[in-house]
This record gives sequence, structure tokens and C-alpha cells, in this order.
Amino acid sequence: MKVIVVGKGGREHALVTALAESDTAPEVYCYPGSDAIFDVASRLSAEITGVDSLVAAMVAEQIDFCVGGEESWLADGLADKARQAGIPTWGPVAQSAQLEASKTFAKEFMVRHGIPTGGYAVAGSAKEAKDAIVSYPTVLKFDGLAAGKGVVICNNEAEADAFLEEVFVDRRFGEGRVLVEEYLEGPEVSVIAAVADGNYQIFTPARDYKRLSDGDEGLNTGGMGAVASRALVDPDVLTEIEEKVMRPSVEGLVKDGLDFRGFLYAGLMMTGAGPKVLEYNCRFGDPEAQAVLPLVGGDLAGYLKKAAEGNIDEGLISFDQSWSICLVMASAGYPSSSRNGDVVCGLGDVDDARVYHAGTAKNANGEFETNGGRVLAVVARGSDLESARAAAYAEAGKVTFDGAQHRSDIGKMHFDQ
Repeated sequence: MKVIVVGKGGREHALVTALAESDTAPEVYCYPGSDAIFDVASRLSAEITGVDSLVAAMVAEQIDFCVGGEESWLADGLADKARQAGIPTWGPVAQSAQLEASKTFAKEFMVRHGIPTGGYAVAGSAKEAKDAIVSYPTVLKFDGLAAGKGVVICNNEAEADAFLEEVFVDRRFGEGRVLVEEYLEGPEVSVIAAVADGNYQIFTPARDYKRLSDGDEGLNTGGMGAVASRALVDPDVLTEIEEKVMRPSVEGLVKDGLDFRGFLYAGLMMTGAGPKVLEYNCRFGDPEAQAVLPLVGGDLAGYLKKAAEGNIDEGLISFDQSWSICLVMASAGYPSSSRNGDVVCGLGDVDDARVYHAGTAKNANGEFETNGGRVLAVVARGSDLESARAAAYAEAGKVTFDGAQHRSDIGKMHFDQ
């Protein structure tokens, strides 16, 4: 069996690794991939210029099914065109991918189906956004895809003005509107489910850390770490999340006639009034995937192929009951910029953890060097939170590169310790 993962980051490195380790041992391909990914996966030989040529290359390579990793490919119709070519695809068609690609589409969906979320207003200009802000702190979100960086919590007018200038004057994220949202408080939880034609299975819950610095200080990032465990969320709370969020979300997809086969990720704020949805993703989160996938056993490849064909077979996979800690190491200057070309040392010394590459490349000497903002993630497991955290930080301490940044409170902040 041949499977291809579409994407190039740490999430895709984790997906490629998990698929390659499946009981059925499929032949794994990736596009566009990375040097680290191609130590595990094969390349497509054809020149790719977009979705159409990618699908044509998949057909020529006789790919049996496709896994969409990056959201932009799904929003551009990867699943639509691959399925038309006879290749089952794990990832929703473009219409359904609007749950992630358009914050307005997602909010309207939640309201229509009674899914708890914060209040909001949609603004097409900086003036409309300012008029919609009734108090601080407030949350401003770019309506489209922004690689995890289009959301800010503004504590005052100056911060709001700065973000609105980025959106409406600098056009940092391209053309688009802004959502002004109610500020919600509480611990955050990410719940990911495999969804196929109205059926679903909830995977291991996770919690990620978006801010650059300890104590959730500093600039917003794509994610500086994550914690995952079946024990992360109390069973009664997880039942509440399923009944109030996940089940009505899946039922809403069916009611609206939205074709959905893929991962549905709900980013939740656990408020005093119960869980409320902050956002949907239509694929695995990053870095949540790096924390969750090492806890999945069995035949993930066979599971996802069947699911891409419309059948969730829960017996094909299992979930480890341990804890997993993902610690992201970022390059100098991130997230405002990133510095490339710093040699990464110590990778061969890591022996009790997994390393997933997000932004590296091999130099002329065959050494990995930095090639992006979030460089890599070190992921370790333990029977409890404390042992997993200790292992992750011990193993990450073996990896060095000039200008490396990482948080020291992953798995500590947001937990009672």
C-alpha cells in the first residue's frame, strides 16, 4: 500500500513516522516534504506546480490514498481533486474546509447548531472593528488562514490598533475581514476527532502553548509545545465536551450537507460556564500532532485509509495511556523573523525521545541546520506528567544550535503543581 502525506512541517514528520510504523508497514511518500522527512518517506519524481499536478503525480505513482497535513492544500481543493481521480483522501473537501479557512463560516456554523462559543462581530475595516470593541481584553482574529498567527488578545486600544494596521494597511495575511470576539477565560484543551460521513472517534486530548515565552508571555507563535494524555481531561468533562461540542459538530456537518472525512480539531476554552469553542481546525494541530501521534498504536495507515473511504474502524488502532510532552525549539528571532543556517548539534545523542523536524535542512556536509522559525520538537513519554516532562527536557538539553529558544514551563503551566 502506498500513502502520501501532503505538507512539510513537524506535523507531517510526525504523520509520516506514525504511518511508516503502522502494522501494515505501508510505503510512505510525502510532498513537498523536507530533508528530515525524506529520511523516512519517498519523494514524488514529477515536478509539482499546484494541486492539479500533485494529483497527476499521485496517479502516476499509483498512490493508494492521501493524507492532507497542511490546511492550505485542503482549502485549495486537494481532497476534491484527489477523490475525483480515484484516490481516497483523509482531509475534507474545500467547502467543508471553510470551517478552518473562514472564521466567519465557522462561527455561523456554531451558532446555527447551538455549539457553545464566545460572542463576536465581523468587521470589514479597522473602523468597524474599533466600533465593535466594547471592552478590553478583546480577541481579534483574521478571518482567513494565517498559519496560526492571525489571532491576538488585545489588552488595550494600542494593541488593537497595531493588529488592525497589520491586517487592513500592511495586508500581512492578505485580503480578509476581522472577527472581534468575546474574551474567554479558563484552561484551554484541544480535542481531535477522526470524522467520516457522520461517524467519529475522539483521539487523545492535548493542550498547546501558543506564546513564545514562559508564563504565556511574549508574541503569539504557531505553538511552542504541547501536552497529551487520556488523563488530561476528566472523563466526565470529556463526556460533556463530546455531548456539547463534538457530537453536535459532526451532526451539524451532516445537517448542512458538508462532506467531511478527516480530522476535526476543536480548540476549547474551559470556562466557568462549560466548554466553549475558540476555533476549528480541519486537520491535526501542530504541535498537538507531535504529542498525540506517539500515543497511537496499531494500524494507523489502515485506519486512515478505511476512514478516507468513509468507514471508522475503531478496532484498528489503540491509545497508550501514558503522558506525552512535546517541546518546540525555535530559531533566533522567531516569531518576528527566523535565522537560517545555524548547525543543529546533538541529534544523535537523543535516545529516549522522538525528534520531529519542522524547519531544518541538510547542508553540504550532511548536517542539519536551521531553516525556519520553529526548528524541531523533542517529544518524550512517561507514565505520569512529571516523568514525561523530565524526560522531554533532559533529551532536549542534548540538542543545541545558536540562538535556540524554548519555553521552560511546558507541562508545568496550566497544571496544579
